[in-house]
Amino acid sequence: MKENQVLLLSSADILNLCPMAEAIEAVREAFILTSENRVEVPPRIHLDVPKSKGTSLVMPSHLPDREKIGVKIINLYEENPLKGLPFSHALMLIFEASTGQPLGIMEAGILTALRTGAACGLATELLSRPESRKMALLGAGFQARFQLEAVAAVRQLEEVLVFDQDKDRAEKFAQQMSTGLGIKIRVVDLAAEAVSQADIISTATTSKTPVFADKDVKAGVHINAIGSYKPGEREVPSETVIRARVFVDKKDMALEEAGDLIIPIREGLFSPDKIVAEIGEVASGKKPGRLTPEEVTFFKTVGVAPQDIVLGSRILEKATKEGHGTLFDFYHG
Repeated sequence: MKENQVLLLSSADILNLCPMAEAIEAVREAFILTSENRVEVPPRIHLDVPKSKGTSLVMPSHLPDREKIGVKIINLYEENPLKGLPFSHALMLIFEASTGQPLGIMEAGILTALRTGAACGLATELLSRPESRKMALLGAGFQARFQLEAVAAVRQLEEVLVFDQDKDRAEKFAQQMSTGLGIKIRVVDLAAEAVSQADIISTATTSKTPVFADKDVKAGVHINAIGSYKPGEREVPSETVIRARVFVDKKDMALEEAGDLIIPIREGLFSPDKIVAEIGEVASGKKPGRLTPEEVTFFKTVGVAPQDIVLGSRILEKATKEGHGTLFDFYHG
């Protein structure tokens, strides 16, 4: 890549360049760096667009180990699916930290989905029982594919039970993914039917209230929750949170944004000191994950900028080396 050239990467470029196993390793690095305070991450900026039921998030980061600066802008619009549009639109910008030179611009809807799936794949590897074979997937939207691919990358799944309020969407998802992954996928009519049989539960919905009941969660289950991202919204009931060993991606951000934890705290049922660890501390071996086969483990991710800059930098470096993407001259004259 010549000086003053910028590499543009599409969603197709990203998917071709980064299989899930590589994304999980990138996210492992990102979480360890985060827990060791080796990434500079200012608080992300929230900009609400209430007229259109939208939220814009601006997520800057500085990765000294790779001498990169990153900024991701992701716009989340609740009514977009009703208009036939994606729920989110996003861009990731990557700069050379030593000079400030722009290096890459990438479509970040796929980047976000990939790293979010990879985060739950890593958490599943570290926290679920190794013999886990049955997964409940609540939500069959855009993110569901990446949740399933990530869990399948770390556990030998024999069956996946899918529940979505839109049964047609769930059926299409099941047909497509069962063919692609070679795993039995069954659509169920009730969330309880999926949850009560599962060893691993992943929630990827836009629900503002719990999507399952605690009574349906059996002992030894691992839960990944990714859908809710506001303090007043949650997918997981308080009863499940208070009986689980709770892990997060970044504690301070989780306590600011994760309604799954904030609501039980407000109810007086949970407290911040009950969060066992950040997942990076488990990945580095500094803190233990699951202690017994019977306990319930719960990983809540709100998404942190180091995931984007580490994964994005890896993809950019690979694309440059292998000649993927579109180069264009950023400066003229």
